[in-house]
Amino acid sequence: MSSEIRSGEKDQRIDDYIESRDGFAKPILIHLRKLVHKACPLTEESIKWGFPHFSYKGEILCYMASFKQNCAFGIRKASLMKNNKSLQITARAAMGNFGKIKDLKDLPPDKEIVSFIKEAAELNEKGIKLKKQPKPESSGKEEIVLPDYFKKILNKNKKAQETFTDFSPSHKREYLEWITEAKTEATRERRKATAIEWLSEGKSRNWKYIKK
Repeated sequence: MSSEIRSGEKDQRIDDYIESRDGFAKPILIHLRKLVHKACPLTEESIKWGFPHFSYKGEILCYMASFKQNCAFGIRKASLMKNNKSLQITARAAMGNFGKIKDLKDLPPDKEIVSFIKEAAELNEKGIKLKKQPKPESSGKEEIVLPDYFKKILNKNKKAQETFTDFSPSHKREYLEWITEAKTEATRERRKATAIEWLSEGKSRNWKYIKK
């Protein structure tokens, strides 16, 4: 039996993502998800890079994410939309187009959000693409600062250290954010142990969501 999510269907992984978030974030994420499906009933849900994405016609339409103190919602082709004057168009995708969302009151009116998503869906419908941005010159890999406590346990496990070293900055950051955002010392210790176990097996932080 195929586990592929069809257009308009809900992805259980997004339910799990929302359930795992802090209390302030849940109503925000639930509401945004509802509006996406209202604006684009044939949207396809998925988890990419560790947070919920919504696609239409084979292209990402929008995404949402929850962080320690705020949520974010972004429309991938916001820069191409005519109706985008009230949106924050920023290079920092993690911040989204509505800024830092800490409460439902921080969101634009539902009618406005639905209008944004419908316009973005039309761009996907018409096959209008984003222009590829040239990659900035770099002298090497993006630097990731490791907390001392994580550096110490990595040094004790050669395989885990090799896996982490070879990871892209985004994959490294997924592990570090997961560990550092733990609310209690006990939770942090459990996550550290799990991280070393998964890294020693060559796994990324979100390996469970990677389609085989």
